[in-house]
Amino acid sequence: MKKYLLDDYFKFWIETYKKPAVAPVTYMKYLNTHGHIRKYFGKVSLSQITATSYQLALNNYSKTRAKRTVACFHKQIHACLLDAHDEQLIPIVPSRKAIVTGRPLIKHTSKCLNYDEWQCLVKATYNTDNIKEQVVYLSAVTGMRYSEVLGLTWNNIDFKMNRLEVEKTWDYKYHQGFKKTKNDSSKRFIDLDKNTMAMLKRLSLKKEEADENEYDLIFNYTEGKQLYNSNINRFLLKLCGELKIHNISFHSLRHTHASILLYQDVSLMTVSRRLGHSNTSTTQSIYLHIIREMENKEKELIESIMDKVF
Repeated sequence: MKKYLLDDYFKFWIETYKKPAVAPVTYMKYLNTHGHIRKYFGKVSLSQITATSYQLALNNYSKTRAKRTVACFHKQIHACLLDAHDEQLIPIVPSRKAIVTGRPLIKHTSKCLNYDEWQCLVKATYNTDNIKEQVVYLSAVTGMRYSEVLGLTWNNIDFKMNRLEVEKTWDYKYHQGFKKTKNDSSKRFIDLDKNTMAMLKRLSLKKEEADENEYDLIFNYTEGKQLYNSNINRFLLKLCGELKIHNISFHSLRHTHASILLYQDVSLMTVSRRLGHSNTSTTQSIYLHIIREMENKEKELIESIMDKVF
């Protein structure tokens, strides 16, 4: 029986069976698994892997990852080992009865912050050199998606008109560079306040001092290459704890921004355009509870106006 390293066989397997058949993004997931095989299994041959050694490697991998991520990792290796068994390269499939575990999912207690909490977060992340805090700040004051913030380049900032342009995103998951926006309506201009413009001006003055930045990113990916969605969420959770405000996810910054604008009587159409929704019905369906609260408030206002007639 010919000996193959798991590392080498998995690479051969994905190049032969997966690369021609799956989407590029999906193939990147297999490449990502291949990179982790080197770290968690080392230079071990297929025939040396036992059910116990496989489980130990899977347990080690799961210590810092969510169960869903571990399940994907296991699923891909298991499929590879099944084929190796069919080709009689291994006598048994060591991954057949593996138990998938993982870090418990972080439960966020709030969909959005109230105004005071939002103000506290914005002030805490405004004047900082921490790239994660800068990213949090900009999303909090614009409602931009995570990929949109990371995809900003300096030509997207109009210092004369005090606004930024969203016209592309950054692939923070699979490191494939720039991507299109979620849809055409996501391409938009967002007006910025004077404090945010001052913050961006400060960052622009420092860009010459930064490391190599071939894409001219505002939030230089060479510095922030670990800004995966899970990492920024853990960072934000820790920050919320330090500030003693409700725990939220990064996407909740977008909900917070929209909610605050609606509560401050900004029109639904303006909020919809600022968020990059295709139409106001999308915005209305997401923030229906807020709109109903505002309608109740306005109902009371109308009644008071009518009462003053007499």
